[in-house]
Amino acid sequence: MKLKKLNKISFISILLVMVIILSSGCSKSVTQNNDNKEKASINAKNEQKVITVWAWDDKFNIPVIEKAGEYYNKVNPNVKIKVLSLSKEDVYTKLQTALAAGGGQGLPDVVLLEDYVAGKFLKTFNDAFADLSNDIDYSNFLDFKKQAVTYNGHQYGIPFDTGATSLFYRLDVIEKAGYTENDMKNLTWDKFIEIGKKVKEKTGLYMDAEVSSDPTSTIRTIMQSAGQWYFDKSGNINIKNNKALAEALTVLKKMQDAGILYWAQSAGDRSGAINGGKVAAVVNGPWFVSTLKAAPDQKGLWRVAETPRLSDLNSVNASNVGGGAWYILNSSKNKKEAIDLFKNIFTGNLDFYKDILVNQGALTAYKPALQGDVFQQGDDFFGGQKIYAFFADTLSKVPVVNYGGYVAEANAAINGVLMNYMSGSLSLNDALTQAENQLKNQLGK
Repeated sequence: MKLKKLNKISFISILLVMVIILSSGCSKSVTQNNDNKEKASINAKNEQKVITVWAWDDKFNIPVIEKAGEYYNKVNPNVKIKVLSLSKEDVYTKLQTALAAGGGQGLPDVVLLEDYVAGKFLKTFNDAFADLSNDIDYSNFLDFKKQAVTYNGHQYGIPFDTGATSLFYRLDVIEKAGYTENDMKNLTWDKFIEIGKKVKEKTGLYMDAEVSSDPTSTIRTIMQSAGQWYFDKSGNINIKNNKALAEALTVLKKMQDAGILYWAQSAGDRSGAINGGKVAAVVNGPWFVSTLKAAPDQKGLWRVAETPRLSDLNSVNASNVGGGAWYILNSSKNKKEAIDLFKNIFTGNLDFYKDILVNQGALTAYKPALQGDVFQQGDDFFGGQKIYAFFADTLSKVPVVNYGGYVAEANAAINGVLMNYMSGSLSLNDALTQAENQLKNQLGK
């Protein structure tokens, strides 16, 4: 009896030991599982995010957005920028195709759009773009750039570069014609043409150069200086009765008839004529500085002045040509990170803006970045002028217009009648009427 009892006790003891061992093993397993889950959670938080971008121009837009990524890495090292370099036309074609297909397949996180075409995409595919009205503080951006990213009262893009137009001219040539640097200030187009006639008479040089296949850059410059555009504030076509557009065409014809306008066969031909000393002046954006500096023998001879204005129509000596903004797609899996990138870098990082101004010549639309030591530096190529300060001052005066989104189509309509008007085979009224009808037919208006 005692032996049986002892055996029973031993058996119970053995069972207890086994339970303790098994419990210990299970506890260890649970702990390990919890540790693994915690590590997985930590790894997920540190997971590398890649923001994909579609853009063009390996010397300007692309290095700028890549530089933004480098600056953002200091804030969030787990986010990288990956840019697909395409032609501008390919960006628009691929974007149009992907958006039309729906579903967000094949789209990037961010895309660059020119201000001239953004309205078309926002109108056609409004739901595809992130509404940033409550994420980005737009109060510090220039009014005309804020307008360019606005649709139906909401802001969708992050304003990027500007094209503050200026009159670049050869001071030595102007002086040979009997004028001074002071004479080139506050010019009207009529006075510009008058000076151009004297320059041609005294030196044989042209006073302006336009690309014959598309001189609409100057036409748009003149229009915006008067606060008008191909489209009115409501987005309606505004060509036939557009007084500023009529004046712009008249200015070009006056220059041609006076023999002071050089018709270039291409942009390269225009640059060659200017660098080669055939042309004494040109109206263009800040990026044209690099074109002028391609002729180092002309160092110190060039100056910058305000863009000429029309004599009436409340025109000012300031305008803009070109420029774009960055847009975030709603289909992006990294939308939160993309918004954070632009909030941190494009709305507050002044070192970034100084960097891209000095290295890419990118003149921003962000007002706090339009001042600082770099704007007080003189440029020897322009006789010591503080050209960046000059550009920044011009930007503050640029009139706000509604680009409408169909600028390329409007340009084509104007180009379709321009040379017939210039040759005298079409009256100004007929040219504008035909251009408006063509644009209406194309847009189905």
